[in-house]
Amino acid sequence: MGDEIDGFTRSVSEAPPTHYTVKIQYFSLLLKNSVEKYESGDFEAGGYKWKLILYPAGNKSKNVKEHISVYLAMENTSSLPHGWEVYAVFRLFLLDQDKDNFLILQDAMGAERRFHRLKREWGFDEFIPIKAFNDASNGFLLEDTCVFGAEVFVSKERSTGEGECLSMIKDAPSIKHVWRIENFSKLRSECCDSQVFSSGDQKWYQR
Repeated sequence: MGDEIDGFTRSVSEAPPTHYTVKIQYFSLLLKNSVEKYESGDFEAGGYKWKLILYPAGNKSKNVKEHISVYLAMENTSSLPHGWEVYAVFRLFLLDQDKDNFLILQDAMGAERRFHRLKREWGFDEFIPIKAFNDASNGFLLEDTCVFGAEVFVSKERSTGEGECLSMIKDAPSIKHVWRIENFSKLRSECCDSQVFSSGDQKWYQR
């Protein structure tokens, strides 16, 4: 067990992450080109799709300064049932290239996190101080290259039952159609149809 700080645990392991690693070459170019957020490709774990999200200069939306922010996010959730919830335990990794081991951050006591429609992302606002990350003696950034990783273990999942989503059309256009019937008294058929007209991307007619 590692050191517990502010509700999360730091530890070191020689074992690489089970599910995903992302190697970033020329890391300094992210800052030089003002890239505030980098998103990794998708990977699968526990039957779901995930990705890593990295803020090389800290997550500004949370007023993070002088730290790198790293998060785990669920992907491709549109196909999940209404009211879905996924509980998972995860660990995020950073490779020490000198010692060939990994710095690991995880929630204290292996706490599971609840992912759902309104909260699809969990992680660490202050994953590592930028100064420590850039210090070559720590081995995290060598030759402008670094390696992050992730492990995700789904502990349980559930949905809250059936549901629906109502989508209204804002400022829908009002369409007025006038059907003029010539010589109405001379019509012989019991029923007649108007010409087809369009409204709201649909075709209509009157009978």
